[in-house]
Amino acid sequence: MDNNDARRTLHLPRPEGRVAYDDAGAGPLVVMVPGMGDLRSTYDELRAALLTAGYRVVTTDLRGHGDSDATFGTHGDEATAGDVAALVEHLAAGPPVLVGNSMGSSAVAVVAADRPELVRGLVLLAPFLRDPQLPGAVRALMPVVYRAMLAAPWGAAAWAGYYRSLNKGTRSPRLDEHAAAIRASLRRPGYLRQFRDLTLALTHAPVEARVPRIQAPALAVVGALDPDWKDPAAELAWIRDAIGARAVLVADAGHYPQHQTPGVVAEAVLGLLAEVAPAAPAAPAAPAAPAAPAAPTDRGAGA
Repeated sequence: MDNNDARRTLHLPRPEGRVAYDDAGAGPLVVMVPGMGDLRSTYDELRAALLTAGYRVVTTDLRGHGDSDATFGTHGDEATAGDVAALVEHLAAGPPVLVGNSMGSSAVAVVAADRPELVRGLVLLAPFLRDPQLPGAVRALMPVVYRAMLAAPWGAAAWAGYYRSLNKGTRSPRLDEHAAAIRASLRRPGYLRQFRDLTLALTHAPVEARVPRIQAPALAVVGALDPDWKDPAAELAWIRDAIGARAVLVADAGHYPQHQTPGVVAEAVLGLLAEVAPAAPAAPAAPAAPAAPAAPTDRGAGA
């Protein structure tokens, strides 16, 4: 663990490869998980706010993404949940508050249902606790669409463009930089294939089956312009009622509120943390030492 906010990549060994993470700060532990096709730097603004507020913050890449290895044969919510649980046990710092965006929310919800002793609280950003309700024909076509969109040589650029389109409403000043980093990451050997394998395997049905078992205090944040849901406000209301979450609908955000409207998200997250994992108050600054008295001037008799 680093006691400053410098990002140093660490790796957690898993049966099929290594999962990357970074670890900084001191205080109650918060672990943050990005969504599919994203990088852990999606949390840069929220990470900085939590470090400043006195938290230990760990952000992790998904298997087959970012600085994690591209050697995994299994993907999806349950596999990712296994990685998150293993990371929490490895950190051995007591139960953290788990933060997830999109598919990352699905994974942390699985951990909360299956391993409640590892979870102090949940923050679900644009979460998938169930599959979107799509017409049968559209659902049947999705594997075909993903295979075509994520094929080489255009797949990395196609996903980066689609990623940008999910940022409806307010756009982060660093969106171009972040999308370029995603594109560059997917262009490395093996990573586009890992991502395609994930999209073809992914279903959130295992999460929905676990929703009744989620008992951790939770915050759900949904962008009112999120294109992944026909009615984002209705989905947020379902999540609120299903797990007893406090709910925040962000008027001018799409699928990535953590870096579209980071101030709104940080305020909501810090509100939950203050209740379930309060950070120690900052030590008062030490009083300034009194100035030393001026040395007397020897003027002598002839002054």
